[in-house]
Amino acid sequence: LRHHTHTTMFYLVGLGLHDEKDITVRGLEIVRKCDKVLLEAYTAILTVGPEKLSEFYGRQVVVADRELVEQGVDEFLEEARDKDIALLVVGDPFAATTHTDLVVRCHQRKVPCQSVHNASIMNAIGCCGLQLYNFGRTVSICFFTDEWRPDSFYAKVKANVEAGLHTLCLLDIKVKEQTVENMMRGNKVFEPPRYMSIKQCCEQLIEVEEKQKQGVCGPETKAVGVARVGSPDQEVAYGSLAQLMEHDFGGPLHSLVIVGETDVIEKEVLETIALQ
Repeated sequence: LRHHTHTTMFYLVGLGLHDEKDITVRGLEIVRKCDKVLLEAYTAILTVGPEKLSEFYGRQVVVADRELVEQGVDEFLEEARDKDIALLVVGDPFAATTHTDLVVRCHQRKVPCQSVHNASIMNAIGCCGLQLYNFGRTVSICFFTDEWRPDSFYAKVKANVEAGLHTLCLLDIKVKEQTVENMMRGNKVFEPPRYMSIKQCCEQLIEVEEKQKQGVCGPETKAVGVARVGSPDQEVAYGSLAQLMEHDFGGPLHSLVIVGETDVIEKEVLETIALQ
């Protein structure tokens, strides 16, 4: 009798955008047969915690922070040589650069790797009525601090605006961040998680516009704010940055689209979600 040996595998499984039920059927089948299941919890969040995932998937889900994924990666890739290991990623596995790096490392170590795709903000942003074909480069908006007010996004938004393209702005998430003081003392004390709101994003965009003065993202710039995309209570609203700042979008995660040139259909959809 010939024995078919099972090839162990490292899986990257996209979870979609909302809760434990957004996983695909294929993703769920993989998770249920894995020996170890990790949840990457720093590039995005679901509306439910890891306990809910463990319960629904019938597998213990271990939260993996940035440190584990980026520095402890060798360890769990080694494990994947004789175990099935899944790394669960909110959205789609390849929407964040970190995960592309994991695939490269698997290849270097000759660890078999498979991925299961799912919806991510990069395609679900179509819910705001703007055509995905008409988006330019995506930008990240980081929390400003007293010492650090990065504005490298400005040139990218400007290039998109000049080309008539929409710009998806991904808003900052701070999970397991430390104060400089705790970091220097080696204290493993972490700040509570923070998620940038559309209001904060608009304030920062307007501040950078005041400095750059090139008419890219001032108070009158038209944009669409979206919150909790993919959930039953998702919120989508269109208006000027000044208007969006005043609108209550509710809990995280928030994203913003700076609107470029619009066609007839896009205009019609924007009218239906316009703030009065």
